[in-house]
Amino acid sequence: MPGLLGRKIGMTVIYDDAGRANGVTMVEVGPCVVTQVKTEQRDGYQAVQIGFMRASKVNMPMRGHFERANGNFRHLQEFKVSDLGEYEVGQEIRANVFSTGDAIKVTGVSKGKGFQGGVKRHGFAGGPKTHGQSDRHRAPGSVGAGTYPGRVWPGTRMAGHMGDRRVTTRGLSVAGVDPAQNYILVKGSVPGARNSLVRIEKQG
Repeated sequence: MPGLLGRKIGMTVIYDDAGRANGVTMVEVGPCVVTQVKTEQRDGYQAVQIGFMRASKVNMPMRGHFERANGNFRHLQEFKVSDLGEYEVGQEIRANVFSTGDAIKVTGVSKGKGFQGGVKRHGFAGGPKTHGQSDRHRAPGSVGAGTYPGRVWPGTRMAGHMGDRRVTTRGLSVAGVDPAQNYILVKGSVPGARNSLVRIEKQG
């Protein structure tokens, strides 16, 4: 399986053999259940759809979709696979698909920060703090020329909504796996708040 869905638990520290401290993120991966196997002949592409986190209520169409999987799920996502023979509806997939040292990428929704100014959102320096300057400490400054083009260019960095976006962090690695508890440790930080959904995929 090229990846799994998981739930971000939080960050902690582990020590390697040389005594160096490494920040890691604990992620609960699965158990995920195969809810549909998509084939080239029927769907036009090959993929495995998996469900994660049990749901207490689903609507009637989704109840029929989940009937063969023996459970209702809150999250559904697909992973492209090359060999469909290894998967069947209702099959449970656990954390042992990952091994220590695997290169991975993690996708999640970043923490929402609300409406923020240019200094926090884009790292602007702000205005001078001395020489009689009193009210422009965190102002964005000029946003365009006057006569030409006489408007603000699209994409100009300004204050606005920050965070709460789909973010993918690449180049991460698995620092540890606990198949019994369905946890993996990811070296470094991953996007999202505690208990948020993340998608973990193998790279390369």
